[in-house]
Amino acid sequence: MKIVLADDEPLARALLHALIAEMPGNEIVAEAADGDAAVAAVRMHGPDLVFLDIDMPGRNGINAALEIAEGRTEIIFVTAHEEHAVDAFDMGAVDYLLKPVRRPRLAKAMERARLRFEARGARPSPHLPPPVAPEGADAIWVPVRQGTVRLEIGDIVRVEAAGDLVYLHTAERAYLYRATMGELEQRLQGSGLMRVHRSAFVRPERVAATRRRGKVIELILDDGTQVPLGPSYRAAVLAKLVNPLEA
Repeated sequence: MKIVLADDEPLARALLHALIAEMPGNEIVAEAADGDAAVAAVRMHGPDLVFLDIDMPGRNGINAALEIAEGRTEIIFVTAHEEHAVDAFDMGAVDYLLKPVRRPRLAKAMERARLRFEARGARPSPHLPPPVAPEGADAIWVPVRQGTVRLEIGDIVRVEAAGDLVYLHTAERAYLYRATMGELEQRLQGSGLMRVHRSAFVRPERVAATRRRGKVIELILDDGTQVPLGPSYRAAVLAKLVNPLEA
């Protein structure tokens, strides 16, 4: 992948550069120290992926991302601040990494970006089963490298939006699937999955705890996954978690 790095901290940028350089198949085509330079670099090089710090001089990372997101460049935010996580995922960012960036966490984010590229480049074949199971069925056909697989809706632990795609997470792996959250909300009615954010569904029985980070409330799943709770869903979700039989 062609990559642009944008961070006003030279040491943070150098560390990220070094970590990415260890991963084969990637080329860092430009670096930037502010949001305006990041937008200019994306326009000049047309990268597959841009890493954006949020607090930068001039145009910050969020504002830069609003312009970058109009194209096909994917975005990963890298920042020391947690309070912008909800905004980042609302924008369809691939991921949101907290500094200092760790190699395993970076590798996971890069893999998510790669999966998104594969899904966007895929073309449906007329000889394959339809991507969505018939109305009322309890499974969804999802694309994989070798073709398609039948995914039981009951096996889905959580759903995460990724722009015009979604990740369907099971206990074993994640599947990338082309659908909007609105389409899935209708499709998943009665499945037990609960919408907790504009960009997320979870199974309430998998929520192990809640945690407040500033103004943001996070749901902590039993596998350690952290899912932000959207303000408009907060009352209904918390009521469901506290009184599951009454909600």
